Amino acid sequence: MSSAQYNQGFKGQHEHVTFLTNQEKVTSKRKVAVVLGVILTLLVIAAVVGVLLWIFIGKHDSEENATLSQKRKPVARVFSGHMQLSGIPYMDTLEDPTSREFEITANTLEETLEKTYMKDPILAKFFTKSIITAFSEGITAYHWVQFDIPAEDLEILPEVSEERMMEILHSNIRQQGKQSQQNLTITDITVSFTDPRMARNPRAKECFYRLEADYSVKEFQSPGFPKKYPPHARCQWQIRAPKDTAIFVKFPFFHVEDDCTNDFVFIYDSLSPDDSQAITKQCGKRPPTNQLQVVSSSNILLINFITDSNKQWPGFQGELSVIPITTTKTCGGTFTNTNGSFTSPHFPSFYPPDIDCKWTISVPKGMNVRLTFTMFRMKEPGVDIRVCHKDYVEVLGIKYCGERSTLSLTSTSDKVEVYFHSDESYTDKGFQAEFNAYDPGNPCPAQFACSSGICIDKGLECDGWNDCGDMSDERTCHCEQDQFACANGMCKPKYWVCDRVNDCGDNSDELQCSCGKGEVRCGDGTCIQQSGVCDGKKDCEDSSDEASCKESSGICTDFTFKCQDGTCVNKINAECDHDKDCADGSDEEGCNCGVRPYKHNRIVGGQDADIGEWPWQVSLHFRTNAHVCGASIISNTWLLSAAHCFQNDNAGDWLTYSGLRDQFKVTDKDVQLRKVKTIIPHPDYNPMTFDYDIALLELEQPLKFTNLIHPICLPAKSHVFSAGTPCWVTGWGTLREGGLLAQVLQKAEVKIINDTVCNVVTEGQVTSRMMCSGFLRGGVDACQGDSGGPLVCLSEAGKWFQSGIVSWGEGCARRNKPGVYTRVTKLRDWIHEKTGI
Repeated sequence: MSSAQYNQGFKGQHEHVTFLTNQEKVTSKRKVAVVLGVILTLLVIAAVVGVLLWIFIGKHDSEENATLSQKRKPVARVFSGHMQLSGIPYMDTLEDPTSREFEITANTLEETLEKTYMKDPILAKFFTKSIITAFSEGITAYHWVQFDIPAEDLEILPEVSEERMMEILHSNIRQQGKQSQQNLTITDITVSFTDPRMARNPRAKECFYRLEADYSVKEFQSPGFPKKYPPHARCQWQIRAPKDTAIFVKFPFFHVEDDCTNDFVFIYDSLSPDDSQAITKQCGKRPPTNQLQVVSSSNILLINFITDSNKQWPGFQGELSVIPITTTKTCGGTFTNTNGSFTSPHFPSFYPPDIDCKWTISVPKGMNVRLTFTMFRMKEPGVDIRVCHKDYVEVLGIKYCGERSTLSLTSTSDKVEVYFHSDESYTDKGFQAEFNAYDPGNPCPAQFACSSGICIDKGLECDGWNDCGDMSDERTCHCEQDQFACANGMCKPKYWVCDRVNDCGDNSDELQCSCGKGEVRCGDGTCIQQSGVCDGKKDCEDSSDEASCKESSGICTDFTFKCQDGTCVNKINAECDHDKDCADGSDEEGCNCGVRPYKHNRIVGGQDADIGEWPWQVSLHFRTNAHVCGASIISNTWLLSAAHCFQNDNAGDWLTYSGLRDQFKVTDKDVQLRKVKTIIPHPDYNPMTFDYDIALLELEQPLKFTNLIHPICLPAKSHVFSAGTPCWVTGWGTLREGGLLAQVLQKAEVKIINDTVCNVVTEGQVTSRMMCSGFLRGGVDACQGDSGGPLVCLSEAGKWFQSGIVSWGEGCARRNKPGVYTRVTKLRDWIHEKTGI
């Protein structure tokens, strides 16, 4: 076949064909090859440039867009509530989601709701489904609706609001109901935001339960109990009871993850997960002494169980029964005795929602009333305790709410009225109160009468401490020779002056101690130039000028945490604070300590420790004798105690009891007995001065950590326990000087005392390995038998650290004679050397 070249003729000319010679054919091929080569070269160059542009520009943009896309995820918005119906009779079969009556009525309402939502352009665009979950007498229907908003429409999310829902429902829902086949009339409807995880369809039957409560006790439990509940569970229990009764639910066993973000139990005074009807949201592990107990306001209750954590726990076991409904007529009362007590409804169970009570206390004429709340807990999310606009106790025209450690009130007449109010949402344990009549002319015989209404020992007046709680014992004081007169009229011990603590409250005890202009004080009291702070140099002898300085991250001081890689973190108490400060993460290693598995309520009065409240406490018995000393668990094989406990260092003579609360119950199944393998007292321990009073005990067999047995965190040697920090000392020591040992584990809150003051009151007997804690007024202290036990302090991150070991003291709880403890931070390296902890 011949090759030909076609030329298109001009307009009006014929098309012609020109045949090529062989030479022309070769020349033509060469030209074509050159042209093709140039074209291919240009294509290759263009491709390379395109790839490079994509790598440096397009890829970056696509990755950025991908990142933005990942950040913008679809959102499911759920609302729930209830509606009042008329036009149909109530039938018991409506309580069964499998019944025909339920299906017909629910379908009609769901269709009515959908048509209503479709009238709004935004709601119609994102509407997914509307579900009727239950019916109750009234007739009340419970519902929820879901809207799914895709990522590209998230800017419209604020438009899908409660306000928009209520507006469209109130303006259209009644008309839609009348047009339905059943001619339903919806007289009222509510909606509120709801966690999508709690929206359940009872007709789906998946992890859905219907329970009937009566006067007998019935049990129910979480899926998988008592082993482990499943992950990503969405379970719901609808509970009903006979008319004119209330539902009482308690949980003898409750162990859910200790983070209510992922796993929790949510209880509602309704059959809908409507936040306005919420009673309480709970998680964690509760001891048998602090069971979760809830009472409904009517004959319906809803329990939701949500699990989303990676780890699963046993769950819960619940019991339900019925009790008479508490009403305004059945709570409250009148007292005419000179003393007595009363509580919120169903205390210590949660009080019911939507209740009002009134107590009237009348005492003989000429007497006044003193009212003391020994337990007060009315906490609710989002409530300002200065206003108390939801649940409250009102006395003498003032409302009280929240959680209070002390609340004592006095009247100016022989009559007091106490009002208690709870709204429809969120309840708590309530209160326990005592009252007594007193002579206003002599309110506190042989004692000091505080303005707060309580009575204290006269010796505590004008001692520099706020014993009354309202400072009334420290006002209008005449200062003694050994006291400093504060500018506000208070008196403080002279040796508190210039101790770098604002003891007066107005800083007048520190005003004459300030450094000069442009100077700052070091931790040891010396002054340096302001320019020396955070300049990367050690200007203060104790390096305090470089503590917590981001600019001095490479400088190691007495206040910095040293990472395993040798670098230092300029941050106070960096270890186990849930923030990874070290590049190698060593500040967050070994932090499975210092937590109390059980949740405990604050109990006012009484110092008996609760079950599992101090799970690191150990009782040491010498041979088969009774308790001798205390110790703390620092690992499953090591205990920490005081060297002075072991004049006999024969390990075989000692027995340790962990998980113990009552000394008469050492054989309980939860108590673990372990023999001691090795006793290591500090080689520099001085029995005359109690310096280096520390000892390590190695166990023959490791402990098994449980709800009652758990290690305490050991602080880094840089850890700071500031003066005034509230800490706790525990033990079975004598309850008073020269008294008998305690049967039940005791606890006492004490405060870290400034080192300068500590040195003064001990007349210079303390060393750098010692610290003082307690109250200079006396009254609270460790005592004989507490030796070796732990002094523990709660960090801002919620971890308990052992700051001290009970070592010595002059008597017990004497005035100006605080307890002296071995300072753990100073001996931290020795502990690590011997145990590896």
